[in-house]
Amino acid sequence: MTEKLFCFGLGFSARALADRMCGRGGQVSGTCRTTGKADHLAAAGIAAHPFDGAAPLDSEGLAALQSASHLLISAPPTAEGDPALNRHGDDLRKIAGDFEWVGYLSTTGVYGDTGGALVTEDSPLNPSSPRSEYRVRAERAWLDLWAEAGLPVHVFRLAGIYGPGRSVLDQVRTGAARRIDKPGHRFSRIHVEDIARVLDASIARPDPGAVYNVCDDEPAAQADVVAHACALLGQDPPDPVPFDHAAAAMSPMARSFWRDNRVVANRRVKHDLGVALAYPTYREGLAAILAAENKSI
Repeated sequence: MTEKLFCFGLGFSARALADRMCGRGGQVSGTCRTTGKADHLAAAGIAAHPFDGAAPLDSEGLAALQSASHLLISAPPTAEGDPALNRHGDDLRKIAGDFEWVGYLSTTGVYGDTGGALVTEDSPLNPSSPRSEYRVRAERAWLDLWAEAGLPVHVFRLAGIYGPGRSVLDQVRTGAARRIDKPGHRFSRIHVEDIARVLDASIARPDPGAVYNVCDDEPAAQADVVAHACALLGQDPPDPVPFDHAAAAMSPMARSFWRDNRVVANRRVKHDLGVALAYPTYREGLAAILAAENKSI
């Protein structure tokens, strides 16, 4: 049977799974906000329908949702809740049994600050920002739909996402990269292709109601990652900047990313899903991005 994937939000991470599905003969449709992006997606064989959460899908978009065998939700929630559930929760309840798999992309931000301590999928949720609180509420709402209607929901808590065109290599090239020195503070990361690898493994081994942390094997200081990117590009790294000095020039959103310090465990995706990460640390990930860029020149 042909896989039919519908994505609420055809962004960076969703596209990685969509491309894998298209590559093996699956059909992909979903939502985007602009006509220009819809045209770009159409050129890649993906049917995109307008949806910004302010109004329901049009008739064609709803038909695509209703005919899907797999569903991925990557559109972020707001203070008003999850846009897909707000507009199509009743539709999903009616067709819950028709889906083979549903994935909700959340964030490790739901754990909040642990002072650098390890978190697993069973750790308490303690969001420290409104955005992360919205994620906690959305996770609960989607998992409630599994409990109430049998929609086969899986939750994926993603660490900091990077990949081609969205990595520290780009920041170094533009001169925007800074080495911020905050002793003891580490970030977890994940290459976008490894996100798709995890989602694909879950599709092959569905376990509705399951929650997975999605991160690589080595949480690392931001300054170390910038220094490594500079070395790859043959540039001298910028001098370290003390966090307190750097924070004064940060936007509120940037400061919020530095508020939480935690280490994220990824054992479950390996043990339960059998995933072998293609990029177990930022070193392999950045090297692969650079090699692909050099090959395309």
